[in-house]
Amino acid sequence: MALNQLTDESYSRKNRKRVGRGIGSGKGKTCGSGHKGQKSRSGVSINGFEGGQMPIYMRLPKRGFVNSNREIIDTVNLQDLQAAVDKKLVDAKKEITPEILAEIGLVKKGLKVKLLGKGKITDAVKVSVHHVSASAEAAVKKASGAVTLISKGEDAKAAPKEKKAAPKDKTSKAASAKKDK
Repeated sequence: MALNQLTDESYSRKNRKRVGRGIGSGKGKTCGSGHKGQKSRSGVSINGFEGGQMPIYMRLPKRGFVNSNREIIDTVNLQDLQAAVDKKLVDAKKEITPEILAEIGLVKKGLKVKLLGKGKITDAVKVSVHHVSASAEAAVKKASGAVTLISKGEDAKAAPKEKKAAPKDKTSKAASAKKDK
């Protein structure tokens, strides 16, 4: 088989609907929009409008809020960590960081990581994460490993940006000069 012999199936490409091409087409004259009214005109957006009745999104109560400053944390269980060590995706002798976990696909890149205690770990591993549960920390230490917490200062992405000094107000200088006279 060569590239010039490749064809697609007849049903894989559907012809677009050609409206306004005569009454024989079934979509002539009004092109499927009916006669007159707001919905037959172009540029109409009335989603959620229920004919003057109070719309459902206004009838239902609203509760809570979404914290825009929330901290999004990805989790790794001990059993996942052990499976990665068993498959030789990570070296148990080296320190396991969130960057390494992201490379092997256990967490998303750039997110903070929490180590959870589901499953067992048999290898002595040294893990660096942002958060750790008490059961996970105990299990790692029992397997003669170590858990290091990454603080905000160590995390380059969480480091605060330097703020520029606010410009001095020129009007206050002029006002103070007048008072001195």
